[in-house]
Amino acid sequence: MNTKKIGISADHGGFELKEFLKKALHKIGYEVIDFGNNQLARDDDYPDFVIPMARAVSRGEIERGIAVCGSGVGACIAVNKIRGARACLIGDSFSAHQGVEDDNMNILCLGGRIMGQSLALEIAKIFLSAVFSGADRHLRRVAKVAELESHKGED
Repeated sequence: MNTKKIGISADHGGFELKEFLKKALHKIGYEVIDFGNNQLARDDDYPDFVIPMARAVSRGEIERGIAVCGSGVGACIAVNKIRGARACLIGDSFSAHQGVEDDNMNILCLGGRIMGQSLALEIAKIFLSAVFSGADRHLRRVAKVAELESHKGED
């Protein structure tokens, strides 16, 4: 059984999928920390929930995160503003593991209005079980991306 501590967050557009994933992942052994929203509120804003979750991933308080909004795009843009967050909008099994294995992705973004529950759960399980390869070429690439974070706003 898996005891990995993960975070999950969503706005109104991803609320239903977040609730489903939270229960399903807990059932298979994940400790799931819900960063909200904890109720369906049609006028909420995804940054209010996905940013605290991304910060917790960046600080190492949780191992990985799942951010859900209507399309997944807004959540992905927002969490990638956090130093140490490496997030991607994923819609297929290959990218779910390859993003972790090669790029050390630590946040999965999903679209609650564009993806069914079965596919979302399959992708989440693949993402959560994948392991960064640590290969020299991947370490080199991840380091180059991390270097960009120290120069935000510069040309």
